[in-house]
Parts: sequence; structure tokens; C-alpha cells
Amino acid sequence: MSYDLWYWPGLPGRGEFVRLVLEAADIAYAEPARASGLSTDDGMTKVAEHLAAMKSRPAFAVPLLETAGESIAQTPNIIAFLTEEHDIGTNDAAARRYMNQLQLDIADMTEEVHGVHHPIATSLYYEDQKDAAMQAAEDFRENRIPKYCDHFEAAVQANGGDWAIGDTWSGLDASLAYLLDGLHFMFPQRMAALAGDYPKLHAIRDAFFALPRIAEYRKSDRCQPFGKEGIFRNYPELDAA
Repeated sequence: MSYDLWYWPGLPGRGEFVRLVLEAADIAYAEPARASGLSTDDGMTKVAEHLAAMKSRPAFAVPLLETAGESIAQTPNIIAFLTEEHDIGTNDAAARRYMNQLQLDIADMTEEVHGVHHPIATSLYYEDQKDAAMQAAEDFRENRIPKYCDHFEAAVQANGGDWAIGDTWSGLDASLAYLLDGLHFMFPQRMAALAGDYPKLHAIRDAFFALPRIAEYRKSDRCQPFGKEGIFRNYPELDAA
């Protein structure tokens, strides 16, 4: 089975949570908005037109994973689908529900991350809300990062193994690895200061990124780097230890 993954081209964004699962599980997929010869602007237009054309069961936003007969939106929902469809990670039903619970927590934190550099309105440029962003960043660094990471560290420590839940990698490990990588990019000083508090989270990140398929993917042009667009953005003025 092959899938179409719809997401905005030119940035990893929320689409990367899905890409990492697809890549690690060696699941065939294509990204229509990143097709060869298609410019970033044209790819953006293609995504917008595709969303607008959805009349039956429309999706609010991408990422969007499509099969021949189904369109699935919302990152945790997509990962839960892939987990069931391709038997990824533990097959314990209660454990899978708990993993989805943690995926929803990750989605909440991801939304708060975006709110750091866009605390007033998503329609405004960062430069138009920079003062508010600096205030939001201070609270996020001091309070929200530890609150979320304490929660995730406790959850994975309770498993007792090398992975988040169960004895092999899952979509949860992929999401935690990407989340942690993004936080280190956006807040390098703060995350360096906190790294020792979260040994299991960092071990999971390193183990997941060391998976052969993921290591190959991260070296390829399929993997888009962080930058000044998307969720995780490095503005030095927003960081401090």
C-alpha cells in the first residue's frame, strides 16, 4: 500500500511527525506538493487547492494522509492509523491507547511551541509581535518545557525498557525524538541546561535517529531542515539558559 502525504513544502512542520513513522517503517508514500519540478509556491497552492476541493469529509488542515479510499487528518490520528494498519510497536490495545494519549499531549505542546513566536496572531509576522514573543518565550522556557518534559520523562521511565512503550520503537518514539530535536533547535541554551533532567527522553531520541532507515532519511534531501518557518524556529533572542 502506498500513501499520499499532503503538507506544506519547504518546512518539516507537523508533517515530519508523520514522515518519520513512514520512513522508519519503510512504508511507501509520495508528497504531491513536493513533486519534482514543482516550486515551493506552486506546492503551497496545490495543498490549498486540495484542501478546498475536499467536499466529502473535509479536513481542516494538513498533514493529511490519503489512501485510495480514505483521507485521514490530525497528526495523532494519522499515527494511530499507521500503527494499527502496519502493526507498528506493541500490539497491546491498552498500551496503544496510552501512546495515543501521549501523542495528544505532544500535539498540545507543539501548539504551545508555535505560540511562542506567534503569541498574538498567526496572521502577523514574527517581527510584528516580537515583544510579546519574548515574554511568551520566557514563560515557555521556565515553566512549560519542564512541565511537559517532566511528564514525558516519567511516562517513558515507567516502561523500564529502551523505548517509550513496549520493547521496540513506535510512533511515540518518533514523535518524542522529533519534538526533542525541535526544542534543542529552538532553545539550544535552555535545552542544554535541562538535558541532564531527561536522560530517557534523550536516549530515545538518539536510539530512534540511529535506526538505519532514519539515519539514511536524515541524510537525504527528503528530510527538510529546521529554519525560520514552521513550528520550531531559532530566534536567538527567545533563548536563554
